[in-house]
Amino acid sequence: MRTEARAEIFVRGLVQGVGFRPFCHRLASKLGLAGTVRNLGDAGVHLILEGEKGKIEEFLETMFHDHPPLAKILEVEVRLSKARGEFKEFIVSKSEPSSFGKISLVPPDIAICEKCLSEIENPSDRRYRYPFTTCVDCGPRFTIIESLPYDREGTSMKDFPLCSDCSLEYHNPEDRRYRAESTCCPKCGPKVFLLNSDGRPISAGDPLLETAKLLDEGFIVAIKGIGGTHVAAKTTDDDVLIRLRKNFCRPQQPFAVMSLNLERIRTFAEVDQKAESLLASVQRPIVLLKKKRDFPLSDLVSPGLDTIGVMLPYSGIHHLILSEGKDPAYIMTSANLPGLPMVIDNSEALSALRGLVDYFLLHDRRIVNRCDDSVVRFTADGHVFIRRSRGYAPLPLEMKFRFGKGIAALGGDLCVTGAVTKDGKCFLTQHIGDVSKFETLLYLRAAIHRLIDLLKIEKIDVVVCDMHPAYSTTGEAKRLADETGAEIVQVQHHHAHLAGLAAEYGLDELLGIAADGAGYGLDGTIWGGEVLLIQKERFEKVGGLKACSMPGGDLATIYPVRMVAGILWDALSKEELREILVEFCLQGFPRGEKEIEVLLAQLNRKVNVPLTSSLGRLLDASSCLLGICSARTYEGEPAMKLEALASAGDPSRFRPEIERSGNFIDQASLLLQVVEALRAGVKKSDIAAGVQASVARALAEIAVEKAEELGIKTVGVSGGVFYNDAIARTVKEVVERRGLRFLISRQIPLGDGGISAGQAVVASFLTS
Repeated sequence: MRTEARAEIFVRGLVQGVGFRPFCHRLASKLGLAGTVRNLGDAGVHLILEGEKGKIEEFLETMFHDHPPLAKILEVEVRLSKARGEFKEFIVSKSEPSSFGKISLVPPDIAICEKCLSEIENPSDRRYRYPFTTCVDCGPRFTIIESLPYDREGTSMKDFPLCSDCSLEYHNPEDRRYRAESTCCPKCGPKVFLLNSDGRPISAGDPLLETAKLLDEGFIVAIKGIGGTHVAAKTTDDDVLIRLRKNFCRPQQPFAVMSLNLERIRTFAEVDQKAESLLASVQRPIVLLKKKRDFPLSDLVSPGLDTIGVMLPYSGIHHLILSEGKDPAYIMTSANLPGLPMVIDNSEALSALRGLVDYFLLHDRRIVNRCDDSVVRFTADGHVFIRRSRGYAPLPLEMKFRFGKGIAALGGDLCVTGAVTKDGKCFLTQHIGDVSKFETLLYLRAAIHRLIDLLKIEKIDVVVCDMHPAYSTTGEAKRLADETGAEIVQVQHHHAHLAGLAAEYGLDELLGIAADGAGYGLDGTIWGGEVLLIQKERFEKVGGLKACSMPGGDLATIYPVRMVAGILWDALSKEELREILVEFCLQGFPRGEKEIEVLLAQLNRKVNVPLTSSLGRLLDASSCLLGICSARTYEGEPAMKLEALASAGDPSRFRPEIERSGNFIDQASLLLQVVEALRAGVKKSDIAAGVQASVARALAEIAVEKAEELGIKTVGVSGGVFYNDAIARTVKEVVERRGLRFLISRQIPLGDGGISAGQAVVASFLTS
């Protein structure tokens, strides 16, 4: 006997912008169920089903297990009742701004799919060579969203009313563009146009084809894409790259490149199965790959490094340009001056980039939410985030931890992301950058408010920031707390790093190594090479590097020769130190030997000479001493170039004895052994490899000894130093050899892009 029933269903998760409503329509129609489905203002979906009870149960079972591949169901609430006969068929109803009080997920941007690619490559298709071709399975989402629910009128696509042909597809349940909010065609959609360096239009039958020709001729072109504007150029012409670096004040910073397909990438980089999977994923991040021995691109793409950041095209714009280009890859780097946000607006592009690029390829679709490319690399047998942004933001972190409600965390000072919490989850903003620049601080402010708005967070109860009194985010936290009436919580930098790691794996207790360039310590010194015991909201420093002088403060982060002098100051006489500086580091003193005397006098008088225990600074000093890098032009440069040299070395040929005072490592003894090895003619690559291995092993042994003493079974690492695979792998080997579990973040960026998440963890404990 048939039992008729009615089910009212609320679904939360990633269910808007991923083809969920069309899926429900097809499934309900197939099962003979009547009813409706609509998007809600909190990014959830509301369904009503009427029909045979068994068919409703089958619908729910299929919905759970066979939903669209991009969808993610977090929670389903079902209310059963008697059938009312309200519906004769299943329909997609107009969305409602209301919600059912639970959080759902805002969809990220999705790379162009194979079906859309085949259309833009097909001369007989009406979307042939149309760069904004998308469907329900691909295209921009987060970057065009103004408000929820996710409907066309709530995005920047509202500026482009559908033509009759697109409208037929949009309203046809059997079409893959059914309810695809970003769909359009050459008749009704956005247009691309080419401008010269003065902003005057250039007549070109196909602006994309013309752009490819201009790039191959050696011109620099600003290309407006999905989440921002790139600067594009050839990768095989030194002169082009010299000019590009000069124009954008990036003398050494590695450029990301984009290549048409995996076959082309394999001509210049090593691609294994894991890398191939990431490169071709719907997120399409930049993936750091090892350069091939016979590297056909210019060395100026990533000077002094053994890696190159590569991505595949993720939009029709990129694909159509690269398919006409002759180079194996093209520079595709963010269009901004150092420290400033990426350009997204046409008028801003023309004013900010005039004189820096030769041509502009722009379009008339507004970018609502700026979103830089994500960056990942492989470290310690898995991939880690350097930058978690396009393709991932603003999805919540997948962590075994329930966050407190109403928290806004602002991160540190460099590589910043913000974070907000709701319903036990933590949502990171897209990559923000260096907030010491006011424009970037305003970007952080806007990104935090955008998340609060999209997620419909009614109240911020706690604002979290770093302990550093001079960080821009510390002042911003006070401003936001005043605005919202929230409590302020300050969290120590390295505590945040390791608290985030512990929460990712659902641990209340962890023995961790936090290693990076700088973090304000509890004692007022600059930390960055610490072994910490983490216990929820509490932490204790139990070991690490012994603090040394940092003459000139921040100046020592730019000129690592200052760290050489600071580390060796207490171990040598002034004359012995001067001899080493002249013999090995003279290139680090722009004003010659006179500057050495000034530096030694500064150390003697202890004027502006803070103390630091940063492993990042020790690696910088080693890089300088080996003659690799004497002046930093971008964040992490000396240590990254040390890593590149070390990759060609054998650490067994240089095994320095690490001197310890209890659980603290003497940095001076290590550098003095580097000096001895240089004088003995040991290969620099072997010395570099030995430095990395020895300090990693020493820190790991301290952590393991302390863990065994306290009965803790897990040792974890966090901080930017652990992007270095050799260092992370050495720690992993020591930890696992002793029978302990090794952890490294796979969800949260290892560097300061993960600080906001760790701050939110600590605040959750403190306010629970």
